[in-house]
Amino acid sequence: MGENLFLNKARVQVEFYMNENTFKERLKLFFIKNQRSSLRIRLFNFSLKLLSCLLYIIRVLLENPSQGNEWSHIFWVNRSLPLWGLQVSVALISLFETILLGYLSYKGNIWEQILRIPFILEIINAVPFIISIFWPSLRSLFVPVFLNCWLAKHALENMINDLHRAIQRTQSAMFNQVLILISTLLCLIFTCICGIQHLERIGKKLNLFDSLYFCIVTFSTVGFGDVTPETWSSKLFVVAMICVALVVLPIQFEQLAYLWMERQKSGGNYSRHRAQTEKHVVLCVSSLKIDLLMDFLNEFYAHPRLQDYYVVILCPTEMDVQVRRVLQIPMWSQRVIYLQGSALKDQDLLRAKMDDAEACFILSSRCEVDRTSSDHQTILRAWAVKDFAPNCPLYVQILKPENKFHIKFADHVVCEEEFKYAMLALNCICPATSTLITLLVHTSRGQEGQQSPEQWQKTYGRCSGNEVYHIVLEESTFFAEYEGKSFTYASFHAHKKFGVCLIGVRREDNKNILLNPGPRYIMNTTDVCFYINITKEENSAFKNQDQQRKNNVSRSFYHGPSRLPVHSIIASMGTVAIDLQDTSCRSGSGPTLSLPSEGSKEIRRPSIAPVLEVADTSSIQTCDLLSDQSEDESTPDEEISSNLEYAKGYPPYSPYIGSSPTFCHLLHEKVPFCCLRLDKSCQHNYYEDAKAYGFKNKLIIVAAETAGNGLYNFIVPLRAYYRPKKELNPIVLLLDNPLDDLLRCGVTFAANMVVVDKESTMSAEEDYMADAKTIVNVQTLFRLFSSLSIITELTHPANMRFMQFRAKDCYSLALSKLEKKEREKGSNLAFMFRLPFAAGRVFSISMLDTLLYQSFVKDYMISITRLLLGLDTTPGSGFLCSMKITEDDLWIRTYARLYQKLCSSTGDVPIGIYRTETQKLATSESQISISVEEWEDTKDTKEQGHHRSNHRNSTSSDQSDHPLLRRKSMQWARRLSRKGPKHSGKTAEKITQQRLNLYRRSERQELAELVKNRMKHLGLSTVGYDEMNDHQSTLSYILINPSPDTRLELNDVVYLIRPDPLSYLPNTEPSRRNSICNTTGQDSREETQL
Repeated sequence: MGENLFLNKARVQVEFYMNENTFKERLKLFFIKNQRSSLRIRLFNFSLKLLSCLLYIIRVLLENPSQGNEWSHIFWVNRSLPLWGLQVSVALISLFETILLGYLSYKGNIWEQILRIPFILEIINAVPFIISIFWPSLRSLFVPVFLNCWLAKHALENMINDLHRAIQRTQSAMFNQVLILISTLLCLIFTCICGIQHLERIGKKLNLFDSLYFCIVTFSTVGFGDVTPETWSSKLFVVAMICVALVVLPIQFEQLAYLWMERQKSGGNYSRHRAQTEKHVVLCVSSLKIDLLMDFLNEFYAHPRLQDYYVVILCPTEMDVQVRRVLQIPMWSQRVIYLQGSALKDQDLLRAKMDDAEACFILSSRCEVDRTSSDHQTILRAWAVKDFAPNCPLYVQILKPENKFHIKFADHVVCEEEFKYAMLALNCICPATSTLITLLVHTSRGQEGQQSPEQWQKTYGRCSGNEVYHIVLEESTFFAEYEGKSFTYASFHAHKKFGVCLIGVRREDNKNILLNPGPRYIMNTTDVCFYINITKEENSAFKNQDQQRKNNVSRSFYHGPSRLPVHSIIASMGTVAIDLQDTSCRSGSGPTLSLPSEGSKEIRRPSIAPVLEVADTSSIQTCDLLSDQSEDESTPDEEISSNLEYAKGYPPYSPYIGSSPTFCHLLHEKVPFCCLRLDKSCQHNYYEDAKAYGFKNKLIIVAAETAGNGLYNFIVPLRAYYRPKKELNPIVLLLDNPLDDLLRCGVTFAANMVVVDKESTMSAEEDYMADAKTIVNVQTLFRLFSSLSIITELTHPANMRFMQFRAKDCYSLALSKLEKKEREKGSNLAFMFRLPFAAGRVFSISMLDTLLYQSFVKDYMISITRLLLGLDTTPGSGFLCSMKITEDDLWIRTYARLYQKLCSSTGDVPIGIYRTETQKLATSESQISISVEEWEDTKDTKEQGHHRSNHRNSTSSDQSDHPLLRRKSMQWARRLSRKGPKHSGKTAEKITQQRLNLYRRSERQELAELVKNRMKHLGLSTVGYDEMNDHQSTLSYILINPSPDTRLELNDVVYLIRPDPLSYLPNTEPSRRNSICNTTGQDSREETQL
């Protein structure tokens, strides 16, 4: 106890100080280091200097002009005693403060403190007043107190610096420089006024106003001459002040101009007042290119409610010349603000007023060689914005899927490789899915191509204006009447009456969107309906035409006893006028189509069943949804072997964090890695080429530089559980694509060739060259294997014009002119008429940037796109698939009847048509090369060939507009046939034939011989290559949500949203053989053939 008491007494409390605890350090802390106290001292000092200048003006105004011209009037003035007392007091306080601050800032060199200009001016203005205290005779001595204005200017600069430091905000260099310039100019004028007035006491005896007038006239270089100095001293003073002004002011203006140019580069600040009164969004990019900027602005401002928004661009690089030129256009200069800065700096985020922004878009630089590094920069930007403004909605674009989990907190995320590989995969099974998605996510008025002479371009351009919109059921004119009805009933009848395509719904209490939940889903008043239409319902004007009394007019368009409504949809500037058909009661059996008799040889098909308001369990063809047709049509032995080979389940391993689990076809056992090498045999098999494997289905070849994690999103859609096992295509990954490897992997009998090898060509020197390797590789494949279906993705949409490039193709040149015209009209889809894009052979992932931009207005667009592409799977939500129209299905005739057939039988909802128009020419005509134009005589230009198409278009039964290539080819063929007889001898005929053969066949024969020789050298059969046909004379395009009266044509591919098969699993699964499928005979086949 005593020992503890001794220890407690021995303890000593020690206090530690950050600064030296001396009187000088305490004064320094109060006068200099402390921000707020230092600011108060500066403000007090500034007030003292202004007070001294004011006292000088009062003395001049109170002084009576003395008579005479003696020099004594220069050195002595009349000063009253109270005024002298005030000036002495101000001088004492100012001198004491100056000495104290000099002492506190003393660092060992006293002359540095004494020779400072502010200290010298303080001595000149204060010491004479202090001396006059002890020598009363000096109280009338003239003291140039007006020089205190320069000390006031110095105090003002220090005060501004302390003010910015005290409120923790970065001062604006531009503001400081403007303040310095103005204060310098005022000090010069005030000094000149007081100096001239005082020196002219022995001359003209000017007052302060006359001095002010003289100074303004002199400094403005006007020089009226009515007021001039008389004494030599005042003249010398004016000369000195002009010299000072000529030296000081240009320096100030130069610094101001430099800061102004730097401000133009950096963009300055976004006003806090504007941020609080106006709405703005922030766009964060690592480098801003003109294409990205225009895509963002055109898509963002395409929505009417965003017209009053400001766009603040935050970019670390200097503004590009083209970007600067665009932002100077009045339409954009008033709404777009460019700030040079980094999103990782709070100061730059404060300049952009990120905490007040409505949204922040963070885009990755896809032109970087290292895409992972680009993603890392995007992640840091997203973290910085979230840390600075946690309530600001984030819209983030990421490149690689493995980096997506770092930004899961973002409100909306678009992963480029996920969408790219998913669209490439779906292009292999649903042709032109990439074009379908691109057109859906682009804002368009549907006016593209309407001035074109080609009918397909008009139809294609008009249907491209369809987009996805949403509306609450009870607020909708389209869907309100279908409350309590099934989803398929609402979708069919809404399309029949209004021409809109209902594709999905969302419950009020559920965030998940369901695409085509099927006929068992009952519509509720609070459901949010998602539909495809040319414009949203709020922008539509409805006209209910009660013209049933005039319906006696014959509708002989369809040449059948049934009457189908012909809907007129007139689109103009975002407003649609829709003619509503008669909604009177119909027969309970619904519209029934009686088929025309086609003779006793054909079996008459049943009519189309009505779409039921509430689904009947027995009416759902579960065989099409649950069963594999391959299993139904196979023998028992094949069925057993098939069941042993595949199983349905989730992939056991995920390639990256955040991948969505998908139910798909799996092998029962893991295949050894050695068996995955197609070109090398192993102990398990001896095959060395694709032909030896004997695949039943055609191959899908993927040519890539590396097998990245994004390939997972390519494989999963092709192995999805809802795809029949019979339709599963073998997938070959080709990491290097020389000709020998292409032939070994079975390119001659492949269904599709997907080319994605472009990452190694990324170059910062010229962004548009990023696609060079891909374009040349695709062109090589196109020339070697002309009928091969090649699908690829490019970085820049402008490079799509080089796909399948033909230098002298007149039709391609005509499409190029059409694209330029559409771009001049301001179209966002000027590239849509390029044949490879329209056919779904090529797309640009940069087109999907608009998907991120649209999410600001349509927050559901990313979810719907992911569901369509199979990237996400929601229980009860349907999936995208396709079916092909065959000759047996043409009895349906129109898209409206097809809609009814699908909704009443399988519950599928069609959303569009992929149409291919075959333009086959005769052999003698199609083989004529365009090179003939170089040597053919062009005198006879008036005669042209005419060729009529035998099949009808969707909106015209007689297609009279044909491509330029066909007309040119026929014209040249006739010229050649006419010129043939002019050669009289056999020699001339032989020469002509040789020349024709040279131009016709030389290049194609050389390429064919090259490929065949390599195949023979590798021991491969050339049978598949010999059977390849040239499909260069075909064109394909998409019709999104076509009108109900659109005619179906042979080989049309219909896009369907099919209900989720798992949502139809009954408690006791019925036998597939006894299902309702058998009631329609051959109506139900492996592809929902009708």
